Amino acid sequence: MSRIAAVFGKLRSQRRSALIPFVVAGDPDLETSLKIVQALSSEGADLIELGVPFSDPIADGPVNQRAAQRALAAGVSLADILGLVRKARADVHQPIVLLSYYNPILQYGLTRFCGEATSAGVDGVVIPDLPPDESEELMAAARSSGLDVIFLLAPTSTSGRIDAVTERASGFIYCVSLTGVTGVRDRLPDDIRDLVQRIKARTPLPVCVGFGISTPE
Repeated sequence: MSRIAAVFGKLRSQRRSALIPFVVAGDPDLETSLKIVQALSSEGADLIELGVPFSDPIADGPVNQRAAQRALAAGVSLADILGLVRKARADVHQPIVLLSYYNPILQYGLTRFCGEATSAGVDGVVIPDLPPDESEELMAAARSSGLDVIFLLAPTSTSGRIDAVTERASGFIYCVSLTGVTGVRDRLPDDIRDLVQRIKARTPLPVCVGFGISTPE
């Protein structure tokens, strides 16, 4: 059983939701990022999501964009982030998921990335700009390496799109709570529960809500 499946199985038995904090890796530097990951682990995160800095994000709001720009200015690369995860695994036991746009992974090499990510201790990858119907090459490499590929669904997702994602996804489904980019919001759309239920009706995988999560409520 994967680390992700084990964590969600435990949470389900406790009737608890997962808390998945997100930080951009390498901001302000790799040493500090390691300390942040260790702190998230010790303070109660259920899973940890690390952003791979990218120059042209399409889903990130200004806070995450500035964090990625600082990391890129410091020269942080995908290889550096895999090294960071490897170091973190000495005392971090929660699942670690990378959020990366497709280009850094494609340039790194799909088979190489999936193999080295799993070896370093990465459990899954979220790729906001990779449509499910263009994911077969990555999916093949990920399956052979045991890496979960986590797809996104949004309020604009049709029933056909939900089916396409749930047929391919593993680990969990990333449910985008609103149309727009990441960032602090005063409230979430009223229909978010309906969207979650539409997704859950089509898959046994956990559904995790992201974008705009600003308060415990």
